[in-house]
Amino acid sequence: MTEDADKGLVTVASTRPVRETIDRLQDAITAAGFHVFARVDHADHAARAGLELRPTELLIFGKPEGGTHLMQDKQTAGIDLPAKALAWQDATGVTWVTCNDASWVAARHGLGPKSQAGVAALEASTVAAVRQATSPAFYTPGA
Repeated sequence: MTEDADKGLVTVASTRPVRETIDRLQDAITAAGFHVFARVDHADHAARAGLELRPTELLIFGKPEGGTHLMQDKQTAGIDLPAKALAWQDATGVTWVTCNDASWVAARHGLGPKSQAGVAALEASTVAAVRQATSPAFYTPGA
C-alpha cells in the first residue's frame, strides 16, 4: 500500500485485472454492509466517445448512517462522500486500486472530535475491503 499524503490518496496493487478487482471490491463492500451507489466504467465511456483509455473503473459506495454524521459535522464533507475506489491499469499492465485516505478527508474538511469514530470506521472498512479485493485469496463471509 502506498500513500501520497499531499494528495490524500492510498494506492494498492492488485493481483487481478481491473474488472475482476472491482467485482471483488464490490463483493467485499457489500459483505461489509455498504451500499453500492454506482459503478462507472471510464474505459467503456471513453470508447463510446471514440477515445482510448486503459481499463479504469470507479466504484462509489457508502453507508448513510456513517457518512451522514460526517456531513452533520461539516456539510462540505459531502463532496468526498460517498466513498470512491478507482481500479486502473498502468502502462505496464499492472492493476491498481486508489481511494481517498479518510484521515485526509477529515483534515480537508476540518472534521472535529465527534467525527473521529466515523472517520476511523470509514478508514478501517475501506482499507479492509481494498485488501480483500486486491489479495491473491478472497474470502466472502457466509459463502
